[in-house]
Amino acid sequence: MAPRPPEQTARAQGALVRAPGASGTTVPGTTGPGAAAPGATAPRSPGDPVTAYLQEQAGAFLRALRARRESGTSAPETEAAVHALRGAAQRVEATLHTFRPLLEAEWAERLHGELGWLSAVLGSEYACAHRLGRLLGALRRLRDEEGARSAAVPAQGPPEGPLPMGAARAGALLDRQLTLARNRAHSAALDALGSARFHAVADAVALLASEVPYRRGASPRDPEVVGALASLTSHRLADAIAALPLDRAGAPYNAEAAALGSAAPGGEPQDAPWHRVRSLLRLRVYAAEALGAAPEARTAPGARALDRHREAADAATAAAAAARTPRIAPPTAYALGVLHAVQRQEVEAARHTFQRVWREAVRV
Repeated sequence: MAPRPPEQTARAQGALVRAPGASGTTVPGTTGPGAAAPGATAPRSPGDPVTAYLQEQAGAFLRALRARRESGTSAPETEAAVHALRGAAQRVEATLHTFRPLLEAEWAERLHGELGWLSAVLGSEYACAHRLGRLLGALRRLRDEEGARSAAVPAQGPPEGPLPMGAARAGALLDRQLTLARNRAHSAALDALGSARFHAVADAVALLASEVPYRRGASPRDPEVVGALASLTSHRLADAIAALPLDRAGAPYNAEAAALGSAAPGGEPQDAPWHRVRSLLRLRVYAAEALGAAPEARTAPGARALDRHREAADAATAAAAAARTPRIAPPTAYALGVLHAVQRQEVEAARHTFQRVWREAVRV
């Protein structure tokens, strides 16, 4: 049985169906006569940038949803459409967060939470695939380096240490675990995109493309009010960066921090403040986008360093989880332990890069 269109499902559920004050509005779907044309964007209004940006991103969301439906069995086209869908969802979610005081509270809170759920579900599969590639690549480099060291001393013969012996089995174990996680994430994403919950979200975004519900008395056209809310994101980012141990990250590798990261599952709690800075930096970027400001080139290297930090921290967590697998051979556990330590070193290197480029950016 074919799923009902998003607007029908959402009306049946009664969740995220109509924006407050939008009674009697015809809901534009992603197909049919009411659909947004591919490539169309919401008209930009210099006096109302928040409305223009939200409607523009809502249109991008609907176009990506249509592209995914029309991609058929083409994996590259489907992946590109899902990436665009997630990007638009993240931008709408971030804008709702930044400018929430202007918006109808209950509606904004609910849609913000649902878009966060959707973004997490859609991103999980690709995160698993990237993590697996990162870990297997690191294992290959470790094995090659060990082999090169052994070859430099021919009398020792072929490499027989615990790292070369365990690397292949460690790679196979990681492949099994992360491929299983990726397959589960893929199934979860398919289930989510066919669920009534997603259809309700799509219906709410379709309504957002035609009307943004502001709270009574809000001033979305007042540049001082809008600018102050965007600046608040910058202040929060500055406070979060000030709380980071940037002096301890002054060296490319910090043994004390690496030991702390190895002792705690997932590197917590020391990773959490860095992840928060990454999230706040992204919020600031999207707030600037909403106001039509050009991206700050000086902060881009810091953002990339925090992306690498997150990837390395997640990879270290995956290696540690694999090492806790019951009844694995000692060489396999040893190889996974070395892999975990290497990823934690990458975490420290990313922190060093961030503190260096950020301090340079502040001085500019």
